[in-house]
This record gives sequence, C-alpha cells and structure tokens, in this order.
Amino acid sequence: MRDLEPDIIKSSGEKVKFSFSKLRRSLLKSGANESIVSSIIDEIRDELYQGISTKELYNRAFALLKDHKGAYASRYRLKKAIYELGPSGFPFEKFVAEILNFAGYEVELNRVLQGECVTHEVDIIAKKGGTGHLIECKFHSEEGRNCDVKIPLYINSRFNDIHSFEKEENQGWLVTNTRFTLDALTYGECVGLKLLSWDYPEEESLKLLIDNSGAYPITTSTLLSDSEKQFLLEKGIILGRNLLEKSYLLDHQGISENRKKRILSELSILCDISVNDGE
Repeated sequence: MRDLEPDIIKSSGEKVKFSFSKLRRSLLKSGANESIVSSIIDEIRDELYQGISTKELYNRAFALLKDHKGAYASRYRLKKAIYELGPSGFPFEKFVAEILNFAGYEVELNRVLQGECVTHEVDIIAKKGGTGHLIECKFHSEEGRNCDVKIPLYINSRFNDIHSFEKEENQGWLVTNTRFTLDALTYGECVGLKLLSWDYPEEESLKLLIDNSGAYPITTSTLLSDSEKQFLLEKGIILGRNLLEKSYLLDHQGISENRKKRILSELSILCDISVNDGE
C-alpha cells in the first residue's frame, strides 16, 4: 500500500506535500542507521494528519532520534541550532570564519576597507592560494525568511566600490543561514558573486561544509541549557570543538562532573563523526 502523503505546512506558511523519502534522507544524515530510521518513520507515519506543521514533524523526529542517541539528534537539529546563534548575527560571522578556517582559508573578521566613495566594514576577509575573498554574512533569526535579490544587489555595490579604490578584484561572497530566492541566485551568477546558503550550491552548501568538517556550533548540543549556551557564546565558544578545548568553562556554570562528562562525550562524538550524504 502506498504511504499516505498529506499536506504539511512549512514555517513560511506554504502548503506542500509531505515526502517520506525526504524525511528518510534527513534522518540518515544524522548518522542513524537504516534500522533506527525505519523505526522512526513507522512511528511518524502513524501520527501524520492533514495540515501538520513541519515544526511538529521536526520536533517529533528530533525526540525519537534523541531517544536513540544524542549525537544523532544534535546533527538533525543543525539548522535550528544555527538560528540559535542570533540575534545579533555576529556569532554567525564567527561561525562562518571557523568553517573557512577548517577549509584552509586564512581569515580576518570585521576589517574596515576604503572604497572609492566611502569606507566599508567587511564581515570576513579570507585568503587561500594567493586569492582574496571579501565575505558578507546575512543572518536571519526567524525561520521561513529567505534572502531576496535586494541583499546581493546591495552587497555587490559595496564590493564594487572597494574594488574601484583598491584596483584589485577580490572574489565577493554572500553567505546566509537560510535560502536565496531564484532572483537572488540569478543575479549572483550574473555578476560573479559567490552565494553560499543552507542548501546552495548543491555540492558545497553550508550544510555540507559543516558536516564534512565537523564544525558544529555549540548550540547543537542537546544537553546544554539555553542560558549555558548563551554564556559560552559570550565567551567566544562558537563550535563544539572550542568547548572540548576549554572544558573548564563548564565549571563556571556550576555543572556537575557527571553532567560535564556527558556534555563533552556528546560533543566529542558529534565533532569526530562527519556525515557526507544529504540534500
């Protein structure tokens, strides 16, 4: 019998058909094996109804994964964890810089460059193989908001002003934690602006870069409280790997030795195992 595929409601309010194959792929990307994934899908199948929200589906899948292994649930909640880096957007800039570090770039944050007309503060300047890259980060703290064409139009005009003064064509980038609209993608390709989003480009998306490097944000932890995550972010701890190197910061929050061991174990498993498949 063919699986029922009801209509589901996305965070943007859009109504789409539910896809079992898409759910299976996202669960497998967490590192869970086929047996675990199949059992979770069987449970969710029994709970589906017309008009269920993607948030409700996500929360249920997350809870079921967490029952099996915390690290699976941590990877599964990666997109939500990036939203939790806000609201200022600066932790996201540092997060992107960390990912680029793992990819072999030399990075510098928040440098002011002179343009032909005005000065510009650039989020990240990265260098690799003798090539320079000017990178702007656009962070959205609300789910369902996409990056429309106005953003790359504005960013590209700033880069053009810098290039006019420096007479050096550094590669321009725009990085977002959400998705680009079709017009934004079309414009970026037309003017040579490198666009990087949650799922674009397909073979080098933000999601894949994180999975391949193991550079997971501290907010992926399922064991840290919201206040503890905020404390660590304020201390400059952006990645799980950062906390593994400075685990003494957990003592500042009065965390017991037993709980501390569980938190570090979760992060160690999460950061050491990368999952390369996925959409």
